[in-house]
Order: sequence, then structure tokens, then C-alpha cells
Amino acid sequence: MWGIIPAAGCGSRIQPLAFSKELLPVGSRLTDGAERPCAVSEYLCERMIAGGADKLCFVIAPGKSDILEYYGGSYGSASIAYVVQPEPSGLCDAIFRVAPLIAPDEHLLVGLPDTIWMPADGYQALPDGVLSFLLFPVENPSAFDAVETDEDGNVREIQVKQQNASTNWIWGGFKMSGRILHELLALWLERGRTDEYMGTLVNAYLAKGGRAEGIRAGRAYVDVGTLEGYRAANDLLRHSAVEQGAPVPGAHVTAGAPAGRQLLAHRRELVMSFKQVERGV
Repeated sequence: MWGIIPAAGCGSRIQPLAFSKELLPVGSRLTDGAERPCAVSEYLCERMIAGGADKLCFVIAPGKSDILEYYGGSYGSASIAYVVQPEPSGLCDAIFRVAPLIAPDEHLLVGLPDTIWMPADGYQALPDGVLSFLLFPVENPSAFDAVETDEDGNVREIQVKQQNASTNWIWGGFKMSGRILHELLALWLERGRTDEYMGTLVNAYLAKGGRAEGIRAGRAYVDVGTLEGYRAANDLLRHSAVEQGAPVPGAHVTAGAPAGRQLLAHRRELVMSFKQVERGV
């Protein structure tokens, strides 16, 4: 199974940073008895692997080689591939650049690398053979893509950043087969590549007789792309660690983390960048 990680965006909401937003240090982990910062995108990698992914693919912009340098060729038990999106052209364009790698009988998970959500095994709730969305309750659904479902969990509509959304359940990740991916790609091309957001394309897919499920298995969802979200993510990790009885708030004990690619210099630069932001520099 593939895990697709779109990471070509510039992260304008949390600039200035001296590195890709996907490497933003959030929380920490213990590796061989030593604590080190944890890049925010590692949480998504871990969740995808827990959901069954044995191959990960980062979709990166030409100037984001620091992601390649950080992760190298593998993460934990999963191998890693990289695909380049020449310019930021939306989520649909990013996802479909991976289509040549994926066979119709394979499955894939998609998630956003600047988010942290609970539970960590959420992808396991998504079924095979159908387009399915992992849903999370949020206070402000208009900032996300709200997913309206019927009583059986079938998706009726995805409301893309819509004011007065009809539901507070948003998607935080999704799963589909390679066959469905290629069907969506064909529809996207038929529509002249006009869909930037996955939600508008899925709405067109549903209108043509397609089917999708919304699984309300998520408990908490944080977008780390803003300073407010960054602070909320650290709070979420601390609370989760307390619930699990972890000795170090926000820490993970994981073997096989990327060796020799510490984020200590990035962390120092991040602190300086945040101070500049808060001073309005």
C-alpha cells in the first residue's frame, strides 16, 4: 500500500522559516536513549505505516530538497519515493503526479503532512475498495473541507471551505484503490484540470454515479500551518502522552527514525523565526 504525502506547498501562513514547513519540529522522540525533535510530517508517516502503507511518496517542489535529505530512502519499515510538482498547482495536481506509480489493484492513503490528528491508528478504520474519508470533528469547519454524509455514512457532498457548513465533520485523510485514483484522474482531465481542491472533484465524481464513504473515527485534528495551530499541536501531543502514561510529554519511542539527520539547527532557526513573527518583523 502507498502513502501519498503532498509536500510541495510553500507554507506561507507560517513563514518566515529557514526550512520546509513539513520539517517543522513538533514534539520530540527518543532514539537510542537520546531525545531529538520530531518533524511534523513524521506523525503522518507513522499513521500511514500503522494503516498498512509499506511505500511512501513525497510530492515535493524543486526547491524542497531538505525533505529528501531528511528522510532519505526509507522511514521505519516503509521505503520512500519522491515525485516533483514543478509549481504549486493544488492538491489534485499533486496527488495525480503519483498515478504512474500506482497499479489499479493497489491501495493508497493520502494525508496532509502539516497536520497532527488522533487516534494514531485512524487509517485502520477505512475500508478497502472504496473512496473513504477519515472524518474529524472541529469547531470551525469553514476553514477546512466539511463532509456531509447520510445516516449510512455515504458522502453526499464535500463543502470546500464553505461558510456556514452543514456539518462540523471534516476530512483529515482518505483511502482509495488505484483503480479509483485513475478514474478520478480521468475525470480531472475531462474537466480541464480545473479542480484545485479534492472536494470539488469528488463532488463531480459523486454526481456521475461514484460513491464515497465518510468514517467518523477521528477524535482530534490540528492544522500546524499557523502559529496558533503549532501551539495547539504541542498541547495535543502533551495531553495524548499524559493519557497514555508516557514519561516525556509529546515524545515517541521509535526505532528506525532517520539516522544522522537531526533538526537541532532547524529548531534554533525556528525559534528565531517565531520571535520575528511575534514582533511583526
